[in-house]
Amino acid sequence: MKTLLAAISTIAVLLLVGSSVSSVYAEVPSWIKNNAGWWAEGTIDDDSFVQGIQFLIKEGIMEIPSTTQGVSSTNEIPVWIKNNAGWWADGSIDDSSFVQGIQFLIKEGIMSITQAQEPKKSISIVSTSNDSVIASLESQLEKCSEIIKAYKRIDCEKPLDKAIMLYNYQTNAEHFDLGPITYHWFGVGSEGNGFEITPTGQPILSVRMLAENTSSEITAINCTSPAICNYDVWDGSKSFKYAGMDFTSGQIVMNPGDSREFNILFGPNIGYGGTQFVYDSSKSYEFRINEPFGSLNVHLDLE
Repeated sequence: MKTLLAAISTIAVLLLVGSSVSSVYAEVPSWIKNNAGWWAEGTIDDDSFVQGIQFLIKEGIMEIPSTTQGVSSTNEIPVWIKNNAGWWADGSIDDSSFVQGIQFLIKEGIMSITQAQEPKKSISIVSTSNDSVIASLESQLEKCSEIIKAYKRIDCEKPLDKAIMLYNYQTNAEHFDLGPITYHWFGVGSEGNGFEITPTGQPILSVRMLAENTSSEITAINCTSPAICNYDVWDGSKSFKYAGMDFTSGQIVMNPGDSREFNILFGPNIGYGGTQFVYDSSKSYEFRINEPFGSLNVHLDLE
């Protein structure tokens, strides 16, 4: 079981066996980096992180290319693995290397994984074909693709991608004003927002929102760890802490006019101080925000 964690960091191994695994695109949720960093620091123990990564792959939350399972008798975690986990968490090692490491470990039989169910399908947030504002932004974005130098092309695309995302949220989402922040949300069933019960019986809830600083002051939204987070889910009698999130260094700082999309997942207890999410169809669920600048409950339509 423990060797699952070798999944985090096989850069050193990959230098020797780079041709033995596929580099096909895989989806790695950004919030997993927080868990990797906590494990590298010793905040999360080996078994908690191992079980979390294994669960995410099995349930299709973290997608990797299909890989042939091998057989191995070893179960020791190399000392350098934890260092690499920290490097991946702080961005020194890229996602592709992380995924190739997982593939190598599966291929060598170090990690045992039952391949996930069919990948989840997302519901598009909004159709933009008849919107003149979006059409104009997309036209500008198309021109960026003509730029040859990669860094200049990225610099061209970034502000336009953000402008399109913000416009979609401002125009089509539900809005919640709370102090200096306006939260924009499309609701359960939209892209990045979903609820399901996995084949193993574990309820999984993912919440994606856009926070926009509509004030004239610098402000921040905060979620340091499952135990210390201003965001949770409430069923009327019990609070559920997150399994994963993508708040960088525990907070998102925004200047006036800035906006930031964030993701929080509730499911198995795979983080320090977390809570396993439990679903009861007879109960009503709310996503709770409890920041120093105000509190807000957003109803979750879970079925």
